[in-house]
Amino acid sequence: MTAIEYLKANQVFHIATVDGTKARVRPFGFSMNRNGAIYFCTNKTKDVYKQLSSNPEIEISVMGSDMTWLRVRGRIAFDESRDAKVQAFAESANLLKVYPKGADDETFVTFYFTEATATLFSFTAAPKTISLV
Repeated sequence: MTAIEYLKANQVFHIATVDGTKARVRPFGFSMNRNGAIYFCTNKTKDVYKQLSSNPEIEISVMGSDMTWLRVRGRIAFDESRDAKVQAFAESANLLKVYPKGADDETFVTFYFTEATATLFSFTAAPKTISLV
């Protein structure tokens, strides 16, 4: 199993960012594989966007129904290309409920891991590094 497969199988995950000297965590639900990288999306008016812009180091965590959990730690970059936005809306029609202008919404932005390590954990086995995509 790859990290993106695990994220797709367990829809709600949490992204941790840094706000000054404080950790901040919030739930996310969208991920996609684009050009061999894991992509996410957010809104440019949100605090998470400001935090990611100031410090692109993040960690995500998600727990599976089988009592395993995944952590992906790494560095992100923004992709403001229309192609990335179009793919995001094609993969998740639910995004249109929040962004009715679709790929033409100027506040909508995608971001992706430029470098990352994905580790799968379990209560019964040693941690295992897995592929991102």
